Amino acid sequence: MKLTSKIFIIGLLMSLVGTARAEGLTIEITKGAQTAVPIAVVPFAQKGSVGNVKLSDVIDSDLAGSGFFKTLPEEDMLTKPSDPAQVNFRDFQALGQDYMVIGQVLGNGGSFNIQFHLFNVHNGQLLMGYRLTAGANELRRAAHHISDLIYEKLTGRKGAFNTRIAYVTSAARGNGKQYMLQVADADGYNPRTIAESPEPIMAPAWSPDGSKIAYVSFHTKRSEIWVQTLATGQRESVAAYPGINGAPAFSPDGSRLAITLSKDGSPDVYVLNLANKGLTRLTSGLSIDTEPTWSPDGSTIVFTSDQGGKPQLYTIPSSGGRATRLTFQGDYNARGRFSPDGRSLAMVNGSGGSYRIAVMDVASRTVNVLSEGGLDESPSFAPNGSMILFAANKGGHSVLSVVSTDGAMQQKLDFQSGSVREPAWAP
Repeated sequence: MKLTSKIFIIGLLMSLVGTARAEGLTIEITKGAQTAVPIAVVPFAQKGSVGNVKLSDVIDSDLAGSGFFKTLPEEDMLTKPSDPAQVNFRDFQALGQDYMVIGQVLGNGGSFNIQFHLFNVHNGQLLMGYRLTAGANELRRAAHHISDLIYEKLTGRKGAFNTRIAYVTSAARGNGKQYMLQVADADGYNPRTIAESPEPIMAPAWSPDGSKIAYVSFHTKRSEIWVQTLATGQRESVAAYPGINGAPAFSPDGSRLAITLSKDGSPDVYVLNLANKGLTRLTSGLSIDTEPTWSPDGSTIVFTSDQGGKPQLYTIPSSGGRATRLTFQGDYNARGRFSPDGRSLAMVNGSGGSYRIAVMDVASRTVNVLSEGGLDESPSFAPNGSMILFAANKGGHSVLSVVSTDGAMQQKLDFQSGSVREPAWAP
């Protein structure tokens, strides 16, 4: 069997994963944009019992990791104002900064009052002033919210810092492993285990409103698709047919799942109505058809198939019809995922034995390879479409990486204590 087919089938059936703990998290920018806009995030003045979260560090990390901004190191700052009256714009003009952020945090250990100001350094114009209140456990989310506000003000696009990701990890337990499905902040902090099993868990997929996650579990010794409500932990088995039950993907309205089933022979793509559990079969034949994903308007499903001899992406109407091949560049194209606006399609592109993350312009069919690894997998767009989250192999274990859609910036989220795979960015 050829290597591409082996990888294809292994990806369909099972993922081997490792452990992840936020306290062991390292965020490393591995590639920076040459055209990034200079911005100084001055350390916020912190008064009172404000805990151990340094908001300005979180904001700095968010903006630097976006690929659109180049942040000024704290040690290079000539002054560190926290109030508008203290700002000497010449200090930051001399350092070549375009923008600057200053702020203050006042707290008593339980509630925190936060204020920040965003300035244009060149003309001293106040672009934004904002106040908010956060609880003791909400400081990182407050910092991400501030990053979103700054990002949108300066780029015109909504930020995606105050969002969540899901991924699968595993930890050694006795003679085996305990697999865990975790949800965390978009930067990997504050992880929470929502499901665990001594058998593999894989393929997490978010509902459009972010309230539920569909995933595959082998805890009954065979594959089964579950849908779990995050707020309550309540879960429901929605597909437990003989053979493969895999690769769930929510429709844009959340009423259906596109899934892969092999109950009638080889793996095919089906649409499952979640209300009445009715099934609609979309593909048939001897090929392996899997990894469905919906277009944002719900009219089309893109899936991976080896019907042409090697795994490639195909498109089919979600109501049924004829499948059409979509990708031709490279020996292997799989795991397609639409951008929120439907104009781009992220995928795993294989050529010459290397597997990297690529983006196709849907209109022109032009493919641009973004990542630089050899075994990159599981791409997932940020809600604002500006970045792609994926799993990468570094030093023999899998880590999460983020690359901007133009490939100019890439960062790595290394959980140090093990490997992590199958990431999915929440809407």
